[in-house]
Amino acid sequence: MNRKIVYALALAAALLAPFVGYPVFLMKLLCFGLFACAFNLLVGYAGLLSFGHAAFFGAAGYVAGHALAVLGLPFEAGILLGVLAAALLGLVMGALAIRRQGIYFSMITLALAQMVYFAALRAPFTHGEDGLQGVPRGHFLGMLDLGNDLTLYYVVLGLTGAGFALIVRTVHSPFGQVLKAIRENEPRAISLGYETDRYKLLAFVLSAALAGLAGALKTVVLGFETLTDVHWTMSGLVILMTLVGGMGTLAGPILGAFIVVALENKLGDLGNFLAQATHVEWFAALGESVGIVTGLIFVACVMLFRRGIVGELAALRQLRK
Repeated sequence: MNRKIVYALALAAALLAPFVGYPVFLMKLLCFGLFACAFNLLVGYAGLLSFGHAAFFGAAGYVAGHALAVLGLPFEAGILLGVLAAALLGLVMGALAIRRQGIYFSMITLALAQMVYFAALRAPFTHGEDGLQGVPRGHFLGMLDLGNDLTLYYVVLGLTGAGFALIVRTVHSPFGQVLKAIRENEPRAISLGYETDRYKLLAFVLSAALAGLAGALKTVVLGFETLTDVHWTMSGLVILMTLVGGMGTLAGPILGAFIVVALENKLGDLGNFLAQATHVEWFAALGESVGIVTGLIFVACVMLFRRGIVGELAALRQLRK
């Protein structure tokens, strides 16, 4: 009951948010929140630490952007193609990576993701370092003009909400329980008759498809796609989001994504405000020190609250009980 109340309050806040904040920034938060949740499905519930999730996020963005800007396909077809491309890429990468475990699995995903990065750098349709520009938003179902930020916000909210609902349903399904069993003790799961490689591959593909949905939506929202989204630093960023919010929790990655993205976009404004309020010029340089600040947050997370914000709150609640 408490969980349902929290979800209802979160939905109400999301519906009212564009009347308070900037819709494009809010849509960016939603996209990265879904991206972090997709990554958390793999690492938090299946125990598979991927260093290459940026490949799915960026590849879907390129495919969706090309379908909309060059092929002239409708919004729904462009998003669907992006998701299918990410799922297919996840199937190929997952089939190769799940043959190994631990750090070897992580390094294989990193190597394959770097191959995707160099492919995006050289492919003609990605336009290399210039990126894919001028991606049109189009119309939703042929009727709603997505050029309106408010309309696009509610479409993005609906799609990201559907993705999050799918993750919740997966986690609480028998499939999700098997993933948890594999994470806790894979030899025991094998002894019970489960084909663990098949379950891990399905989890990998599902996570890749949801990350692709987030990447495709982000491209439509911002109107461009660049190499930043397929670079290994994006994979590190989603790991940071998940760890800060709380790995293995449902709401943690969303909170972590909101915190990290807000820092990247609003730290400069905060620094200018503090500089004017305190007359300390050093604060004005905060906008140029985002990497240092996020790095300090990562160190503090690892040293002080390893379960993340939501994980620590849940642990305190259990301790009170």
